[in-house]
Amino acid sequence: MALSTYSFLDLSGSISHPTIGSYLFTGEGVGDINISMSTDRSAHDVASDGSVMVSKIAGNNGTITITAQQTSPLHFWLLDWYNTLWSLPTSEWATTSMLLRNTSTGGSHTIKGISPQKVGDTPYQQQGQRITWTLMAADIQHNSK
Repeated sequence: MALSTYSFLDLSGSISHPTIGSYLFTGEGVGDINISMSTDRSAHDVASDGSVMVSKIAGNNGTITITAQQTSPLHFWLLDWYNTLWSLPTSEWATTSMLLRNTSTGGSHTIKGISPQKVGDTPYQQQGQRITWTLMAADIQHNSK
């Protein structure tokens, strides 16, 4: 029987903007990161006689959803990134990139054209919470081993 292992601790990555700078993270204070593609790659058109026309659709855009503890360095970096990005010229709005790599699986993601969908919602409660950041990306590449 084959055995495989996975650990979020094996995830490392960087978020970079040419003017703002970079954030290197290894999962500290991060709850999870989800990569989601937005464009369906295939569509079927069914004619009245039942014949099917299959369309192959291009598009590598999607979203990155990051949940981080509200006291984490990543959350504070994203907040500074958002505020600074808003004040920069529009031409810099989608010039952020990200690289995620997991050494236990060998997989990685190269992501370009990142912009914030909105600032993460801020909870004020009895206990500390997690902040969810949704980032939109123009180009997401899935890389295997």
